[in-house]
Amino acid sequence: MPVTAAAASSQNPLGPIPCEHLLWYSRPADIPLNSLVIGNGRLGAMVPGHPLLETIILNEDTLWAGQPHEWRKEGGVEALAAVRAAAFAGDYAEADRKCAALQGPFTHSYAPLANLHLEMDHQGEITDYRRALDLDEAVTSVSYKIDGVGFTRELFASHPDQLIILRLTADQAGALSIRLRLDSLLRFTVAPDNAGITLTGKAPTRCAPSYRRQVLNPVVYSDEEGKGMRFATRLEILSTDGKIDIDGQSLRVSGAGELVMAIAASTGFRGYDKAPDTPLAQILSDTLKPLATARGRPFADLRQTHIQDHQSLYRRLSLQLAASGTGVERPTDQRLTGNRTNPDPGLAVLYLNFSRYLLIASSRPGTQAANLQGIWNWEVRPPWSCNYTTNINVQENYWGAESGNLAELHSPLIDMIEGLAETGAQTARMLYGLDGWCVHHNSDIWRLSSPVGEGEGNPNWANFALAGPWLVRHVWEHYLYSQDRGFLAKRGYRLLKGCAEFCAGWLVRDPRTGLLTTAPSVSTENLFTGPDGKAHAVSPGCTMDLAMIREVFSFTIQAAAILGIDQDFAARLKGLADQMPPYRIGRHGQLQEWEQDFVEHEPGHRHISHLYPLTPGNEITLRGTPELAKAARISMERRLAADGGATGWARAWIIHVFARLEDGDKALENFNALLTMGTSPAMLDTHPSGAGPLFQIDGNFAGGAGLLEMLLQSHAGEINLLPALPKAWAAGGRINGIRARGGLMLDFTWTDGRLTTATLTATADGTHLLRLPPGQSVRRITKGRRATEFSRQKDLWRVKLDQGGRYDIQFT
Repeated sequence: MPVTAAAASSQNPLGPIPCEHLLWYSRPADIPLNSLVIGNGRLGAMVPGHPLLETIILNEDTLWAGQPHEWRKEGGVEALAAVRAAAFAGDYAEADRKCAALQGPFTHSYAPLANLHLEMDHQGEITDYRRALDLDEAVTSVSYKIDGVGFTRELFASHPDQLIILRLTADQAGALSIRLRLDSLLRFTVAPDNAGITLTGKAPTRCAPSYRRQVLNPVVYSDEEGKGMRFATRLEILSTDGKIDIDGQSLRVSGAGELVMAIAASTGFRGYDKAPDTPLAQILSDTLKPLATARGRPFADLRQTHIQDHQSLYRRLSLQLAASGTGVERPTDQRLTGNRTNPDPGLAVLYLNFSRYLLIASSRPGTQAANLQGIWNWEVRPPWSCNYTTNINVQENYWGAESGNLAELHSPLIDMIEGLAETGAQTARMLYGLDGWCVHHNSDIWRLSSPVGEGEGNPNWANFALAGPWLVRHVWEHYLYSQDRGFLAKRGYRLLKGCAEFCAGWLVRDPRTGLLTTAPSVSTENLFTGPDGKAHAVSPGCTMDLAMIREVFSFTIQAAAILGIDQDFAARLKGLADQMPPYRIGRHGQLQEWEQDFVEHEPGHRHISHLYPLTPGNEITLRGTPELAKAARISMERRLAADGGATGWARAWIIHVFARLEDGDKALENFNALLTMGTSPAMLDTHPSGAGPLFQIDGNFAGGAGLLEMLLQSHAGEINLLPALPKAWAAGGRINGIRARGGLMLDFTWTDGRLTTATLTATADGTHLLRLPPGQSVRRITKGRRATEFSRQKDLWRVKLDQGGRYDIQFT
């Protein structure tokens, strides 16, 4: 029977779990979006928590529709010249129209794996219902009572064992009876046996994006090997004290007090550039291997192995706020609702913890990068194909990886960028006749790098050609945080240089000014009103283009100097950068979004791409370029005045904007708006649509990173402590394990808005500039019992730190 509010327990179920490491609810999820999620980087599950008829949604990160793209394009160089001519002539309608000739296929879709159905035999009134996700242990649970008998489920995704483990118990012997079924939304067959159920299937060879509603036969299957990916999943009973029977295509377990199961899965994926034609026998063998290692092991051992692995990552960073604790006895959905009228500071801590939990669960070394939904998807045609949207969204997924002390979880994105550099080099040569590599608006597991749209996409998204510089920023950031010269030499520099080569070729001489600019150029997904009074996408030299190209040139020049190579190439890049136009301030005092001071077609548009040089870039800073920083703020305020930032990921970006502007109160105001307008009851990020909120996970990651940015910044050549501390957090707090560029890890505390203690751990040799809250000074820095020399440099404090050293700072 369904759980009602009257049937739910009113008792506080928190127990010993710290409240800011726990999501809990007094009723099951009504829709998949409100499920609790678990993952080990590769395998994922969504748990709605229905007591009597449960459907657990299963995913595997390499299960995608399609196969490597075989698109080829003739006449791209000529088509590009025609677009440029129209753009420079001010014929924006013609420039938009001619972009269609450059467009290629849409991406393939991330696919759901299977559904595990649990059909309980017991009936009666349900009381004391609770479902929870313990973020510290990465275990989700469901518990309830029927007629005085307690039933409990625990579910976790183990990275060491590469299994999803499920345990069901009853506190009365023999009270647990259940029917188990596996099915899939894809083509599948299922085979039960005395120990479990094996499901095999095949993904579509083609799956059109869900927003292409007029496509005939949007989902196409093929019997040809390599056209669509085969997959397998196995549910195996590891132990039970009940009786197991085969019941048609299902298993029935009866008279049990405990039932422990494991779920394994594999696919035919062999690499982004290879047909997924792995024989089914091999896929099944790969599926069975982790199960063989789990047989005979106690549930407690499997659970503890999983928890130790998870906590080795999760416990690296912790945040406490003196003001938190309001309403922590309430279920999480009620806390979110109450936050609208009575802000709950503890939700910021919980949100940060959940953000880090999600990255651990969806991105591990050797897995695929987290996609638009991390690894969690329940639809054959999910929103935006659940792909990699490379004009902001996949980048936001990793904004907190380095500062949040999860650097190795950044590696799947860097691996993906290396694949895109290969396919992107083919696109650059074939489509544009240029050196280097490029990426456009979307990608997928097959590393699509060409423009999408198939001739019908609006160029404001389909023809965005500069995802490469935005992606390769992550390569440079990984070096900045780690100071790993070996990484830069072996992997990073090649990616930087190839991207810079493309950008050098992409620049074109503006016949009107003689400067170097870009064309076609779009301010991602936004439109301007042209002189004809109509909305257009393409014009020369949008602000974002110029910012990203200057940036990748700068990164490459610095990297070449560090490695002592390619000085002629670095000099060439500097010469090109010197010929690019400066940033412009428009008639409203705003940072201009386009080359000309166009009227915005949609003043409250969710994208704020022209603020890229403020964040995530660092070319505009509050003290280094105050006039441009002021113009950036005016641009942001104009967006908000027109109801901008309604989506979760967009609001998360705004948190970063105000953090960089060192306005903590506005940053917190927008974080609370993120909770109100872009967060589901399960705290998953949402995007509004006419059919209701859609799930995309980028806001979770970027929102958590924004909270860290409020407490520590290191982008402007200095370590800025408490740069954007809001008044609501000023009473006191502690953060341990946050990282800064230059190879630093920091622990610090504050009271009444002033730093009280700080410890810096140097992971590399370096000299650093520290910026403190106004009115504070460094009194003493010690390494162990020995004092460390430091000096004052205007309003900064200069200190040299040695690798491996741990330094304590005392303040006045």
